[in-house]
Amino acid sequence: MTTETTPALSAKIPAPATPYQEDIARYWNNEARPVNLRLGDVDGLYHHHYGIGAVDHAALGDPEHREYEKKLIAELHRLESAQAELLLDHLGAITSDDTLVDAGCGRGGSMVMAHRRFGCRVQGVTLSKTQAEFGNGRARDLRIQDHVRSHVCNMLDTPFEKGSVAASWNNESTMYVDLHDLFAEHSRILKVGGRYVTITGCWNPRYGQPSKWVSQINAHFECNIHSRREYLRAMADNRLVPQTIIDLTPDTLPYWELRATSSLVTGIEEAFIESYRDGSFQYVLIAADRV
Repeated sequence: MTTETTPALSAKIPAPATPYQEDIARYWNNEARPVNLRLGDVDGLYHHHYGIGAVDHAALGDPEHREYEKKLIAELHRLESAQAELLLDHLGAITSDDTLVDAGCGRGGSMVMAHRRFGCRVQGVTLSKTQAEFGNGRARDLRIQDHVRSHVCNMLDTPFEKGSVAASWNNESTMYVDLHDLFAEHSRILKVGGRYVTITGCWNPRYGQPSKWVSQINAHFECNIHSRREYLRAMADNRLVPQTIIDLTPDTLPYWELRATSSLVTGIEEAFIESYRDGSFQYVLIAADRV
């Protein structure tokens, strides 16, 4: 295993640039919800996103059985890993010599999955020192620290060189930043022909304005959910041309309905379920090429 450093990195890691970003860093530094840790404990892949796919009720078994809750947690984790697999499916042709960037990497579960699939270098950025230390600790545990690394970094001002990245993504992290600034940075670091992918919740422009449910989600996570229209406009302004757009709303609803029956509820489940059902909120995948 090589011990060389990634040449695309500079020595300086930019600090959070605004009071809001400092607030978000503080939020995630202190965040320790059982839902993220207990799901990750299933197999050591720690995610900070939600799931897609049909629930395997046969795997869950009898709700009265003493092992039911353990099986439910394992099923929720299977669904969130399926979501990450879908995102990786859309990164395009990646070789072991490539570098990938996970913007808003959380505790690094998707980065580990990407390295296992492609054998390449994966760099993650997060405002949270706690998350970066956790992700780097996991990489060391797995002996992949020379290929997978988390940085405390502003995703709007990363230390990666222009055109040095084959593919990059945001997995449920775009609601913390201005989209034009974000896509300008992805466009800068991606090589021409490189692929950008996001999976995100967005409010539906056809609804008119963000619904009360969307407002509750914003307040709960201290974020600012964008409309689907804003994503497409900001991509067009920054040389990112969508190749695939998938409405994942029907696919994510089973995850939320199952989670609402678990011991891991956080109080925000109703807002997700009702907003997906009434059409005011959507869960989408957008894959775009840098031109």
